[in-house]
Amino acid sequence: MHTSIGLDRFNELPRASAVHALFECCPNVTWAEKLTDLRPYADHPALFTAAETELSALSSVDLDRAFDSVVRETFSERSLAELCRVTRERIDRMLGPAAGFPEY
Repeated sequence: MHTSIGLDRFNELPRASAVHALFECCPNVTWAEKLTDLRPYADHPALFTAAETELSALSSVDLDRAFDSVVRETFSERSLAELCRVTRERIDRMLGPAAGFPEY
């Protein structure tokens, strides 16, 4: 999984790499492609908002497939809110700290 790549680097990734990184956060190609095509994101909240907006646009079949693909996660229920929570946590791990890393 892509981990702590930073928002700036994510915004600059080639399209295929960005789609792959997002697919690791939520296994739906359409969702990952839409988010990739909306880059660049100004900050983490902008990406989180777009992610939730696009998740809510998925069909019920696509949502079920996404849940089936993230079986290692703990859900209180199979709801859009829970999928948004898990996806946000995964995006947060992918990006790393919002303030970035200190320069050495």
